[in-house]
Amino acid sequence: PFLTSIHPQHRMRLRISHLSPLFFSVGSPHPSPHRAAMASITTMKDSLAEVSQTGAFVRTDSEFRATSLPSVEPEDLSSRYHLYVSNACPWAHRALIVRKLKGLEGAVGLSVVHPTWGQTRPDKDEHKGWIFRSEDDASVVPPCGVGSIANAGVIPDVVNQAPDVRALYEIAGAGAANKFTVPILWDKADSTIINNESSEIIRLMNTEFNAVANNPNLDLYPEHLRAEIDAVNEWIYPNINNGVYRCGFAKSQAAYDEAVEGLFGALDRVEEILLKRRYLTGDTFTEADIRLFVTLIRFDEVYVVYFKCNVKCVREYSNIRNYMREIYQMPGVAETTNMDHIKNHYFTSHAALNAYAVVPRGPDVVADMQLEHDRARL
Repeated sequence: PFLTSIHPQHRMRLRISHLSPLFFSVGSPHPSPHRAAMASITTMKDSLAEVSQTGAFVRTDSEFRATSLPSVEPEDLSSRYHLYVSNACPWAHRALIVRKLKGLEGAVGLSVVHPTWGQTRPDKDEHKGWIFRSEDDASVVPPCGVGSIANAGVIPDVVNQAPDVRALYEIAGAGAANKFTVPILWDKADSTIINNESSEIIRLMNTEFNAVANNPNLDLYPEHLRAEIDAVNEWIYPNINNGVYRCGFAKSQAAYDEAVEGLFGALDRVEEILLKRRYLTGDTFTEADIRLFVTLIRFDEVYVVYFKCNVKCVREYSNIRNYMREIYQMPGVAETTNMDHIKNHYFTSHAALNAYAVVPRGPDVVADMQLEHDRARL
């Protein structure tokens, strides 16, 4: 049904890509520096399949990596770009927070996928991934075939009328992509993906949209702190942001042990930093804090149980807990945090990890985040 919404020059490529579960790209008739070149045939996979021979989780790099926009004319900044996200995904949550804090809701459109994965091409292959729904659609049955998840909080794709995120990659000529991930920063004029790497999307939104932002003076990557922000990100990403996945998706004891030691060593280090600093780099709230927060807010509700990160809960770290409360209580941040989507995604999307899609009740982290914090002392 969404095929008629695709520019004619892309339709043949999309039809061809449906011929086989081993997708390939025949290339764009109008090559662009903002369109990724993907020529090799590869099988599709989800995160559970990204495992090395030693059983360690190894995340696949994002492939659309433009670090500038095709146009920064004000009329384009206010209408040309669209953001595709999952409320459940921590990487997408980064982009949601920056969009909100910068005041870009009126400029950058938004589509939000359903929290649980669905089969994207049941007549072609077994791939399961992010799907679009409307709130009045029937509830979605999780991949395990048990239960149903309502559509509250979803926003359908009004740009391409795509049924799923996989279709967006196909429209963009990336039929060979082996993962169909969010967030996606989309160019409506060229019908393609500008960038699907969250760390780069948040920097684009931080600097490139200031002409149309309601909060242009907020700089989450200030020049005088860039070296320190980069240094913090360098150890927080592998050990905490990706570290929880390295624990949860490990397929050997040795791989899990290495990941969990790195994770809690890094959390101990954060706790020590936050004893003396209000934020990770000092008195200034930056992208480094956003990148850390999106993992922390999911930790006690999901990662402790689902990803076997049960050495300690983050609520046992006093400085981290109060730091989380302060960030959650910043204007706009709570609006980007949908704990129902978070829990429903993780606990219902991977049948191999939760065969009956039972969602644990949890400790009600959101209620805790609304309590008074002590960060003003710093």
